[in-house]
Amino acid sequence: MNAPLRRLSYVALVVAVAQIVFGAIVRISGSGMGCGNHWPKCYGRWFPPLDQPTLVIEWTHRLIAAALLVALVALTAAAYAQRRAPGVGGRGGVLRASVLALALWPAQALLGAITVWLGNVWYTIASHWLLAATLLAALAAAVMRAGGLGGACARRERASPRTARGAVAGAGIALVTIFLGGMTATFPGANVACSGFPLCGAGIASAVMPVGRIIQMTHRVLALLLTLHVFGLLWGVVRRREAIVVVRAVGIAGALILAQIGIAAAMIGLELPPVLRSLHQSVGALIWLTLFSAAYLARMVAHAEETMADGGAVASAPVARGVHATAEAAR
Repeated sequence: MNAPLRRLSYVALVVAVAQIVFGAIVRISGSGMGCGNHWPKCYGRWFPPLDQPTLVIEWTHRLIAAALLVALVALTAAAYAQRRAPGVGGRGGVLRASVLALALWPAQALLGAITVWLGNVWYTIASHWLLAATLLAALAAAVMRAGGLGGACARRERASPRTARGAVAGAGIALVTIFLGGMTATFPGANVACSGFPLCGAGIASAVMPVGRIIQMTHRVLALLLTLHVFGLLWGVVRRREAIVVVRAVGIAGALILAQIGIAAAMIGLELPPVLRSLHQSVGALIWLTLFSAAYLARMVAHAEETMADGGAVASAPVARGVHATAEAAR
């Protein structure tokens, strides 16, 4: 596969992960309005005086977003320049995935601006988080199409359609779960709606809104379903000896889920310390990234098998015609 494109796609993916992680720090630290209601400048300046912690955090988050744009432009330009190379242009190529990621960046930036202008209301924050997860998935697809994250090996391995369906279902559940996690963290009263773990218990704060408790409990139920699904999927892919890249991705997702459960328990027990809240959101993003990668790799394996089967059928057609002609001649 194309090594330069693979390196560029990895760089863009790492910067995107850093932006999501830093976005969690911005939200948890209350730095979302660190630059006032100004965007993209901070208090009307491109380089404001770095004399307030919230300003430094928000400004750094915006710098990472700018670095992500540079990485996306570089990746897309390089892919376009090599669009005639195998695996770069056309369907399933790096170019289309990079263009999608680049197109998502201005939408993400605009939603970030709207979030600032509206004073960090919960629905814009949750939507901003969901769009960031989508951009992350597009970049992960670009990396795998370039041969990274197991993409090169996936074209040489085998996986059943059942595994592909299970991995796609796991990625879907993970996406809904992290979106509800974003709602739990931002909807008024939702983050303090339950003082117990894994059961809800009483709210940490008094007069908790009933809707907030519903949101948090729905998030927890989906997280439980995701845990059961991922470990059931892991047992199945190991038992059936599926593609090693898929087994590895699902196993990493399972390990991250176990870590996330421990973080959630500690977070509730310690009454929501900011460090654990930021870590909880960051690990959630990694779980989504890993499960999306598992689903994408499983689909790549299935597509490779279909292509081989079609090629085998085409190759055997002349042989079949020859056998038929021989039989007719023998008559």
